[in-house]
Amino acid sequence: MQNRKQTAWRKNRKLGDIQGGRKRVKREDNIFQRKHSLQRPAPDAELPILLEENPSKGFVFPVSGQEVLVHLRAYPSEAIEGITHIWLRRAKKAEFEAGALPLAEFICGSGVRVIVLYPWAKDLTLSFGTMKPSAKELRQYAHWTEDLVCKRSQWYLRWQPEALKSFYLDHLLAHEIGHHVDWYARHWSKANRKQVEEFAEQYAWQWLATATKTYHVTE
Repeated sequence: MQNRKQTAWRKNRKLGDIQGGRKRVKREDNIFQRKHSLQRPAPDAELPILLEENPSKGFVFPVSGQEVLVHLRAYPSEAIEGITHIWLRRAKKAEFEAGALPLAEFICGSGVRVIVLYPWAKDLTLSFGTMKPSAKELRQYAHWTEDLVCKRSQWYLRWQPEALKSFYLDHLLAHEIGHHVDWYARHWSKANRKQVEEFAEQYAWQWLATATKTYHVTE
């Protein structure tokens, strides 16, 4: 993966805002305005509805839609009740290069509540660009990988497939479910944006605490 795509992922590396598991840099939160083309499910539809798209060239989904649906069964029914769609969404190349996408997000409105998962770089790396990541940044991923590498003045974390799958299922997905749970407890507003994001992160880490396996790569 070369510099332009590495730069796109570098822009999304930090813990996120109200919409997802990672932050959109230089972009204000717009969860109330974000548009989607999804229709309200029919009353007798089996939920959640799975939408699974092929990723763009150079990217891959670490998990399948069916794996996500199966993983959802581990959650309490009250936590996932009301989720209408699971969307493994393909994104345009320009969106990646512009750093305009999070890794995951929760979208609600127009009768739908959608968890969106975006693909990952096919070489299974997360780039930090030319600046070495801080210890605080690395701690965000230490449960899954500590394999920090610098090549050609570019810093990045290398991931193993199993660890990356766990990151998607046990953290990104859990973070968005946390947003969904929080929506029922209190409606979001710009005034409590920080609290909303903190709730989702705490929910994700509490969920992860039930896992017993930690992934470390020492090659």
